[in-house]
Amino acid sequence: MSESPPTPPDAPTPRSGRGLKVLLPLAVLAVGAVAGWALIATGPEAQRRPPASAVPVVEALTVKPEAYRVVVRTRGTVAPRTQSTLIPEVAGRVRWIAPGLRAGGFFEAGEPLLRLEDTDYRSAVTVARAELARARLALAEEEAQGAQARRDWERLDLTGEPSDLVLRVPQLESARADAAAAEARLARAEADLARTVIRAPYVGRVLEKRVDVGQYVAPGTVLATVYAVDYVEIRLPLSDDQVPFVRLPEAYRGEEPTGGRAGPPVTLTARVGEETYEWQGRVVRTEGSIDTATRQLFVVAQVDDPYARHGDAPPLKVGRFVEAAIEGRRLKDVFVLPRQALEEGSRVLVITPERTLARRPVEVAWRDGDSVVVTGGLQAGERISLTPLPFAADGAPVRVQGEAPPEGPEAPAAPAVPPTAAAPAPRGA
Repeated sequence: MSESPPTPPDAPTPRSGRGLKVLLPLAVLAVGAVAGWALIATGPEAQRRPPASAVPVVEALTVKPEAYRVVVRTRGTVAPRTQSTLIPEVAGRVRWIAPGLRAGGFFEAGEPLLRLEDTDYRSAVTVARAELARARLALAEEEAQGAQARRDWERLDLTGEPSDLVLRVPQLESARADAAAAEARLARAEADLARTVIRAPYVGRVLEKRVDVGQYVAPGTVLATVYAVDYVEIRLPLSDDQVPFVRLPEAYRGEEPTGGRAGPPVTLTARVGEETYEWQGRVVRTEGSIDTATRQLFVVAQVDDPYARHGDAPPLKVGRFVEAAIEGRRLKDVFVLPRQALEEGSRVLVITPERTLARRPVEVAWRDGDSVVVTGGLQAGERISLTPLPFAADGAPVRVQGEAPPEGPEAPAAPAVPPTAAAPAPRGA
Protein backbone atom coordinates (compact mmCIF):
# COMPACT_ATOMS: atom_id res chain seq x y z
CA MET A 1 0.00 0.00 0.00
CA SER A 2 1.37 3.22 -1.04
CA GLU A 3 1.68 6.25 1.47
CA SER A 4 0.83 9.81 0.54
CA PRO A 5 3.68 12.22 0.69
CA PRO A 6 3.79 14.62 3.80
CA THR A 7 2.55 18.18 3.50
CA PRO A 8 5.27 20.72 3.41
CA PRO A 9 5.42 23.27 6.36
CA ASP A 10 4.87 26.25 4.11
CA ALA A 11 1.70 24.86 2.55
CA PRO A 12 -1.35 27.29 2.67
CA THR A 13 -4.26 26.73 5.23
CA PRO A 14 -7.61 25.75 3.81
CA ARG A 15 -10.00 28.74 3.22
CA SER A 16 -12.83 27.24 5.42
CA GLY A 17 -10.75 27.31 8.64
CA ARG A 18 -9.84 30.96 8.19
CA GLY A 19 -13.52 32.02 7.87
CA LEU A 20 -14.45 30.23 11.07
CA LYS A 21 -11.98 32.34 13.10
CA VAL A 22 -13.61 35.55 11.87
CA LEU A 23 -17.25 34.52 12.26
CA LEU A 24 -16.94 33.13 15.82
CA PRO A 25 -16.21 36.52 17.61
CA LEU A 26 -18.94 38.21 15.61
CA ALA A 27 -21.40 35.61 16.76
CA VAL A 28 -20.41 36.14 20.46
CA LEU A 29 -20.91 39.92 20.15
CA ALA A 30 -24.29 39.42 18.53
CA VAL A 31 -25.48 37.09 21.27
CA GLY A 32 -24.33 39.57 23.96
CA ALA A 33 -26.12 42.48 22.31
CA VAL A 34 -29.36 40.51 22.09
CA ALA A 35 -29.10 39.46 25.76
CA GLY A 36 -28.42 43.08 26.88
CA TRP A 37 -31.37 44.40 24.89
CA ALA A 38 -33.56 41.77 26.47
CA LEU A 39 -32.48 42.72 30.00
CA ILE A 40 -33.11 46.44 29.39
CA ALA A 41 -36.44 45.82 27.73
CA THR A 42 -37.74 43.63 30.53
CA GLY A 43 -36.29 45.74 33.49
CA PRO A 44 -38.42 47.98 35.79
CA GLU A 45 -39.08 51.48 34.58
CA ALA A 46 -37.40 54.25 36.67
CA GLN A 47 -39.82 56.79 38.14
CA ARG A 48 -38.92 60.45 37.73
CA ARG A 49 -39.47 62.64 40.82
CA PRO A 50 -39.22 66.39 41.16
CA PRO A 51 -36.08 67.52 43.07
CA ALA A 52 -36.65 68.03 46.83
CA SER A 53 -36.39 71.57 48.16
CA ALA A 54 -33.23 72.09 50.31
CA VAL A 55 -34.81 73.03 53.67
CA PRO A 56 -32.07 73.28 56.34
CA VAL A 57 -32.57 71.62 59.70
CA VAL A 58 -31.60 73.95 62.56
CA GLU A 59 -31.24 73.68 66.33
CA ALA A 60 -33.61 76.09 68.04
CA LEU A 61 -33.66 77.79 71.45
CA THR A 62 -36.76 79.29 73.05
CA VAL A 63 -35.68 82.43 74.89
CA LYS A 64 -37.07 83.46 78.24
CA PRO A 65 -36.10 86.32 80.58
CA GLU A 66 -34.00 85.49 83.60
CA ALA A 67 -31.63 87.04 86.15
CA TYR A 68 -27.93 86.99 85.42
CA ARG A 69 -24.99 87.71 87.71
CA VAL A 70 -22.20 89.44 85.83
CA VAL A 71 -18.69 88.19 86.54
CA VAL A 72 -15.93 90.58 85.48
CA ARG A 73 -12.73 88.77 84.60
CA THR A 74 -9.31 90.38 84.81
CA ARG A 75 -5.82 89.56 86.05
CA GLY A 76 -3.00 90.96 88.13
CA THR A 77 0.09 90.31 90.24
CA VAL A 78 0.15 89.80 94.01
CA ALA A 79 2.01 92.55 95.88
CA PRO A 80 2.55 93.20 99.62
CA ARG A 81 0.58 96.01 101.22
CA THR A 82 3.88 97.51 102.37
CA GLN A 83 7.55 96.73 101.86
CA SER A 84 10.32 98.17 104.04
CA THR A 85 14.09 98.33 104.22
CA LEU A 86 15.64 97.83 107.66
CA ILE A 87 18.37 100.44 108.24
CA PRO A 88 20.15 101.06 111.59
CA GLU A 89 20.08 104.51 113.17
CA VAL A 90 23.31 103.91 115.10
CA ALA A 91 26.68 102.38 114.26
CA GLY A 92 28.02 99.18 115.69
CA ARG A 93 29.06 95.60 115.13
CA VAL A 94 26.35 92.98 114.63
CA ARG A 95 26.29 90.84 117.76
CA TRP A 96 23.20 88.67 117.26
CA ILE A 97 20.70 87.87 114.49
CA ALA A 98 17.31 86.28 115.12
CA PRO A 99 16.66 82.85 113.59
CA GLY A 100 13.74 84.34 111.66
CA LEU A 101 15.92 86.96 109.97
CA ARG A 102 16.59 84.97 106.82
CA ALA A 103 15.05 84.94 103.37
CA GLY A 104 11.51 83.59 103.75
CA GLY A 105 11.47 83.81 107.55
CA PHE A 106 8.41 85.08 109.41
CA PHE A 107 8.38 87.51 112.33
CA GLU A 108 5.86 89.23 114.59
CA ALA A 109 5.43 92.92 115.23
CA GLY A 110 7.97 94.21 117.79
CA GLU A 111 10.06 91.04 117.70
CA PRO A 112 13.87 91.62 117.97
CA LEU A 113 15.53 90.82 114.66
CA LEU A 114 19.10 92.03 115.18
CA ARG A 115 21.31 93.34 118.02
CA LEU A 116 24.37 95.57 117.74
CA GLU A 117 27.23 95.82 120.20
CA ASP A 118 25.95 98.25 122.88
CA THR A 119 28.88 98.73 125.29
CA ASP A 120 29.61 102.29 124.18
CA TYR A 121 25.93 103.22 124.32
CA ARG A 122 25.55 101.87 127.84
CA SER A 123 28.54 103.98 128.90
CA ALA A 124 26.95 107.02 127.25
CA VAL A 125 23.79 106.44 129.27
CA THR A 126 25.81 106.29 132.50
CA VAL A 127 27.63 109.53 131.70
CA ALA A 128 24.36 111.26 130.78
CA ARG A 129 22.78 110.21 134.04
CA ALA A 130 25.75 111.62 135.99
CA GLU A 131 25.48 114.92 134.12
CA LEU A 132 21.79 115.07 134.86
CA ALA A 133 22.44 114.49 138.55
CA ARG A 134 24.95 117.35 138.67
CA ALA A 135 22.60 119.63 136.78
CA ARG A 136 19.77 118.88 139.15
CA LEU A 137 22.06 119.57 142.13
CA ALA A 138 23.05 122.94 140.68
CA LEU A 139 19.40 123.75 140.06
CA ALA A 140 18.50 122.91 143.62
CA GLU A 141 21.32 125.13 144.94
CA GLU A 142 20.20 128.05 142.80
CA GLU A 143 16.61 127.65 143.95
CA ALA A 144 17.79 127.66 147.57
CA GLN A 145 19.98 130.72 147.03
CA GLY A 146 17.16 132.61 145.34
CA ALA A 147 14.82 131.86 148.21
CA GLN A 148 17.48 132.93 150.73
CA ALA A 149 18.00 136.23 148.85
CA ARG A 150 14.29 137.07 149.11
CA ARG A 151 14.24 136.27 152.83
CA ASP A 152 17.29 138.55 153.37
CA TRP A 153 15.60 141.38 151.47
CA GLU A 154 12.50 141.07 153.62
CA ARG A 155 14.47 140.83 156.88
CA LEU A 156 16.40 144.01 156.12
CA ASP A 157 13.05 145.73 155.57
CA LEU A 158 14.25 147.35 152.40
CA THR A 159 11.72 149.34 150.43
CA GLY A 160 10.75 148.49 146.87
CA GLU A 161 10.82 145.24 144.87
CA PRO A 162 14.21 143.49 144.67
CA SER A 163 15.75 143.12 141.21
CA ASP A 164 16.19 139.79 139.38
CA LEU A 165 19.89 139.86 140.05
CA VAL A 166 19.26 140.22 143.80
CA LEU A 167 16.92 137.23 143.69
CA ARG A 168 19.35 135.31 141.42
CA VAL A 169 16.67 134.76 138.76
CA PRO A 170 19.12 134.57 135.79
CA GLN A 171 21.26 132.02 137.62
CA LEU A 172 18.15 130.00 138.38
CA GLU A 173 17.04 130.00 134.72
CA SER A 174 20.52 128.93 133.65
CA ALA A 175 20.48 126.05 136.11
CA ARG A 176 17.08 124.97 134.86
CA ALA A 177 18.30 125.06 131.25
CA ASP A 178 21.34 122.97 132.18
CA ALA A 179 19.09 120.42 133.87
CA ALA A 180 16.79 120.24 130.84
CA ALA A 181 19.77 119.78 128.52
CA ALA A 182 21.10 117.01 130.73
CA GLU A 183 17.70 115.29 130.61
CA ALA A 184 17.71 115.55 126.82
CA ARG A 185 21.19 114.08 126.58
CA LEU A 186 20.13 111.20 128.80
CA ALA A 187 17.02 110.59 126.70
CA ARG A 188 19.14 110.57 123.54
CA ALA A 189 21.67 108.19 125.05
CA GLU A 190 18.88 105.84 126.13
CA ALA A 191 17.31 106.06 122.66
CA ASP A 192 20.65 105.22 121.02
CA LEU A 193 20.97 102.26 123.38
CA ALA A 194 17.48 101.07 122.44
CA ARG A 195 18.33 101.49 118.74
CA THR A 196 21.03 98.88 119.02
CA VAL A 197 18.16 96.40 118.91
CA ILE A 198 16.41 96.31 115.48
CA ARG A 199 12.78 95.31 115.98
CA ALA A 200 10.17 94.20 113.46
CA PRO A 201 7.90 97.09 112.45
CA TYR A 202 4.92 94.81 111.73
CA VAL A 203 3.91 91.20 111.19
CA GLY A 204 5.87 90.22 108.13
CA ARG A 205 8.33 88.11 106.25
CA VAL A 206 11.92 88.57 105.17
CA LEU A 207 12.46 89.13 101.47
CA GLU A 208 16.25 89.56 101.60
CA LYS A 209 18.98 89.59 104.28
CA ARG A 210 22.20 91.54 103.68
CA VAL A 211 24.20 91.32 106.95
CA ASP A 212 25.54 88.69 109.26
CA VAL A 213 27.09 88.37 112.72
CA GLY A 214 30.38 90.24 113.15
CA GLN A 215 29.77 92.78 110.41
CA TYR A 216 30.17 96.46 111.27
CA VAL A 217 27.27 98.61 110.15
CA ALA A 218 26.72 102.36 110.11
CA PRO A 219 23.61 104.49 109.86
CA GLY A 220 22.26 104.03 106.32
CA THR A 221 23.49 100.45 105.89
CA VAL A 222 20.77 98.18 104.47
CA LEU A 223 20.29 95.27 106.84
CA ALA A 224 17.34 93.47 105.24
CA THR A 225 14.22 93.95 103.10
CA VAL A 226 10.93 92.86 104.66
CA TYR A 227 7.24 93.05 103.78
CA ALA A 228 3.97 92.77 105.67
CA VAL A 229 1.95 89.56 105.54
CA ASP A 230 -1.25 90.54 107.31
CA TYR A 231 -2.78 90.97 103.85
CA VAL A 232 -1.70 91.32 100.23
CA GLU A 233 -3.01 93.51 97.45
CA ILE A 234 -3.62 92.86 93.75
CA ARG A 235 -3.98 95.68 91.22
CA LEU A 236 -6.65 94.70 88.71
CA PRO A 237 -7.28 96.66 85.49
CA LEU A 238 -10.86 97.33 84.35
CA SER A 239 -11.87 98.69 80.97
CA ASP A 240 -14.58 101.29 80.41
CA ASP A 241 -16.93 98.48 79.33
CA GLN A 242 -16.37 96.57 82.58
CA VAL A 243 -16.55 99.42 85.10
CA PRO A 244 -20.36 99.99 84.88
CA PHE A 245 -21.02 96.38 85.88
CA VAL A 246 -19.00 96.48 89.15
CA ARG A 247 -20.07 98.25 92.37
CA LEU A 248 -16.76 99.94 93.06
CA PRO A 249 -15.94 101.50 96.46
CA GLU A 250 -15.38 104.96 95.03
CA ALA A 251 -13.89 107.64 97.28
CA TYR A 252 -15.44 111.10 97.50
CA ARG A 253 -14.09 114.11 99.30
CA GLY A 254 -15.51 114.42 102.80
CA GLU A 255 -16.88 110.85 102.81
CA GLU A 256 -15.61 107.47 103.85
CA PRO A 257 -13.17 105.91 101.37
CA THR A 258 -15.54 103.02 100.68
CA GLY A 259 -18.58 105.20 100.17
CA GLY A 260 -20.23 103.55 103.15
CA ARG A 261 -20.21 100.03 101.68
CA ALA A 262 -17.77 97.20 101.22
CA GLY A 263 -16.40 96.36 97.79
CA PRO A 264 -17.49 93.31 95.78
CA PRO A 265 -15.95 89.91 96.49
CA VAL A 266 -13.31 88.58 94.12
CA THR A 267 -12.09 85.04 93.47
CA LEU A 268 -8.43 84.64 92.54
CA THR A 269 -7.19 81.56 90.73
CA ALA A 270 -3.72 80.39 89.79
CA ARG A 271 -2.31 77.22 88.34
CA VAL A 272 0.44 75.58 90.40
CA GLY A 273 1.84 72.56 88.65
CA GLU A 274 -1.08 70.44 87.50
CA GLU A 275 -3.53 71.90 90.01
CA THR A 276 -5.59 75.10 89.98
CA TYR A 277 -6.20 76.79 93.35
CA GLU A 278 -8.54 79.55 94.52
CA TRP A 279 -8.28 82.33 97.09
CA GLN A 280 -11.06 84.64 98.23
CA GLY A 281 -10.66 88.39 98.56
CA ARG A 282 -12.51 91.67 98.20
CA VAL A 283 -12.10 94.89 96.25
CA VAL A 284 -11.21 97.57 98.81
CA ARG A 285 -10.52 100.70 96.77
CA THR A 286 -9.94 102.24 93.37
CA GLU A 287 -6.88 104.19 92.32
CA GLY A 288 -7.08 107.92 91.92
CA SER A 289 -6.50 108.14 88.17
CA ILE A 290 -6.99 106.27 84.92
CA ASP A 291 -3.86 104.83 83.38
CA THR A 292 -2.95 107.05 80.44
CA ALA A 293 -1.20 104.24 78.55
CA THR A 294 -3.99 101.63 78.68
CA ARG A 295 -7.01 103.88 79.42
CA GLN A 296 -8.00 101.48 82.17
CA LEU A 297 -8.98 102.01 85.78
CA PHE A 298 -7.07 99.97 88.34
CA VAL A 299 -8.91 98.63 91.37
CA VAL A 300 -7.18 97.06 94.36
CA ALA A 301 -8.28 93.70 95.76
CA GLN A 302 -7.22 92.56 99.22
CA VAL A 303 -6.68 89.02 100.52
CA ASP A 304 -6.32 88.72 104.29
CA ASP A 305 -3.73 86.47 105.91
CA PRO A 306 -2.41 85.05 102.62
CA TYR A 307 0.24 82.86 104.29
CA ALA A 308 -2.16 81.07 106.61
CA ARG A 309 -3.41 77.59 105.77
CA HIS A 310 -6.67 77.70 103.78
CA GLY A 311 -7.64 74.13 102.95
CA ASP A 312 -5.37 72.56 100.37
CA ALA A 313 -4.43 75.86 98.72
CA PRO A 314 -0.77 76.89 99.01
CA PRO A 315 0.16 80.35 100.36
CA LEU A 316 -0.68 83.23 98.05
CA LYS A 317 2.87 84.40 97.61
CA VAL A 318 3.98 87.85 96.62
CA GLY A 319 4.76 88.07 92.92
CA ARG A 320 2.32 85.36 91.79
CA PHE A 321 0.27 86.12 88.67
CA VAL A 322 -3.42 85.36 89.23
CA GLU A 323 -6.69 85.41 87.31
CA ALA A 324 -9.44 87.40 89.04
CA ALA A 325 -13.23 87.01 88.82
CA ILE A 326 -15.00 90.02 90.37
CA GLU A 327 -18.64 89.62 91.31
CA GLY A 328 -20.56 92.19 89.31
CA ARG A 329 -24.10 93.51 89.18
CA ARG A 330 -27.17 91.32 88.97
CA LEU A 331 -29.07 91.95 85.73
CA LYS A 332 -32.81 91.27 85.72
CA ASP A 333 -35.13 90.25 82.87
CA VAL A 334 -32.37 89.60 80.36
CA PHE A 335 -31.90 86.89 77.76
CA VAL A 336 -28.79 84.71 78.09
CA LEU A 337 -27.83 83.22 74.72
CA PRO A 338 -24.98 81.00 73.59
CA ARG A 339 -22.33 82.95 71.73
CA GLN A 340 -22.92 80.80 68.63
CA ALA A 341 -26.42 82.26 68.32
CA LEU A 342 -25.03 85.72 67.65
CA GLU A 343 -24.04 86.70 64.13
CA GLU A 344 -21.55 89.37 63.27
CA GLY A 345 -23.04 92.78 63.90
CA SER A 346 -25.03 91.66 66.99
CA ARG A 347 -27.85 89.98 65.08
CA VAL A 348 -29.72 86.74 65.67
CA LEU A 349 -31.77 84.46 63.42
CA VAL A 350 -35.35 84.40 64.71
CA ILE A 351 -37.54 81.46 63.69
CA THR A 352 -41.01 82.83 62.96
CA PRO A 353 -44.21 80.87 63.67
CA GLU A 354 -44.31 80.09 59.92
CA ARG A 355 -40.91 78.40 60.31
CA THR A 356 -39.01 80.95 58.31
CA LEU A 357 -35.91 82.93 59.20
CA ALA A 358 -35.84 86.60 60.16
CA ARG A 359 -32.58 88.41 60.98
CA ARG A 360 -33.02 90.82 63.87
CA PRO A 361 -30.54 93.17 65.61
CA VAL A 362 -30.35 92.84 69.40
CA GLU A 363 -28.84 94.89 72.23
CA VAL A 364 -25.92 93.03 73.77
CA ALA A 365 -25.14 94.22 77.29
CA TRP A 366 -22.46 91.72 78.28
CA ARG A 367 -20.28 89.00 76.80
CA ASP A 368 -18.77 86.36 79.04
CA GLY A 369 -16.99 83.29 77.74
CA ASP A 370 -19.51 81.28 75.73
CA SER A 371 -22.53 83.41 76.68
CA VAL A 372 -23.95 86.77 75.62
CA VAL A 373 -26.50 88.76 77.62
CA VAL A 374 -29.19 90.48 75.53
CA THR A 375 -31.30 93.26 77.00
CA GLY A 376 -33.35 94.28 73.96
CA GLY A 377 -34.58 93.08 70.57
CA LEU A 378 -36.21 89.81 71.67
CA GLN A 379 -39.53 88.82 73.20
CA ALA A 380 -40.15 86.05 75.69
CA GLY A 381 -41.15 82.80 73.98
CA GLU A 382 -39.51 83.54 70.64
CA ARG A 383 -37.25 80.94 69.08
CA ILE A 384 -33.84 81.60 67.63
CA SER A 385 -31.57 79.44 65.55
CA LEU A 386 -28.40 78.10 67.13
CA THR A 387 -27.20 76.69 63.81
CA PRO A 388 -25.02 79.16 61.91
CA LEU A 389 -26.58 80.00 58.53
CA PRO A 390 -24.43 82.85 57.22
CA PHE A 391 -25.87 82.77 53.68
CA ALA A 392 -29.54 82.14 54.48
CA ALA A 393 -31.89 84.85 53.25
CA ASP A 394 -34.65 86.43 55.31
CA GLY A 395 -37.86 84.47 54.85
CA ALA A 396 -36.08 81.22 53.99
CA PRO A 397 -37.93 78.15 55.31
CA VAL A 398 -36.29 75.99 57.96
CA ARG A 399 -37.12 72.84 59.87
CA VAL A 400 -36.44 72.66 63.61
CA GLN A 401 -34.42 69.69 64.73
CA GLY A 402 -36.52 67.18 66.65
CA GLU A 403 -39.83 68.36 65.20
CA ALA A 404 -41.86 66.49 62.60
CA PRO A 405 -42.01 68.21 59.20
CA PRO A 406 -45.30 70.04 58.52
CA GLU A 407 -48.00 68.16 56.63
CA GLY A 408 -50.15 69.45 53.80
CA PRO A 409 -49.63 70.87 50.33
CA GLU A 410 -47.06 73.36 51.61
CA ALA A 411 -44.90 70.68 53.22
CA PRO A 412 -41.49 70.28 51.62
CA ALA A 413 -41.09 67.20 49.50
CA ALA A 414 -39.00 64.29 50.69
CA PRO A 415 -35.46 64.18 49.43
CA ALA A 416 -35.21 62.56 46.01
CA VAL A 417 -32.42 61.04 44.02
CA PRO A 418 -30.65 63.77 42.06
CA PRO A 419 -31.40 63.64 38.30
CA THR A 420 -27.80 62.81 37.50
CA ALA A 421 -28.03 59.67 39.66
CA ALA A 422 -31.35 58.33 38.28
CA ALA A 423 -31.26 55.25 36.08
CA PRO A 424 -31.72 55.96 32.35
CA ALA A 425 -35.06 55.06 30.71
CA PRO A 426 -34.98 51.81 28.68
CA ARG A 427 -34.62 52.17 25.00
CA GLY A 428 -37.73 51.54 23.04
CA ALA A 429 -39.96 51.92 26.07
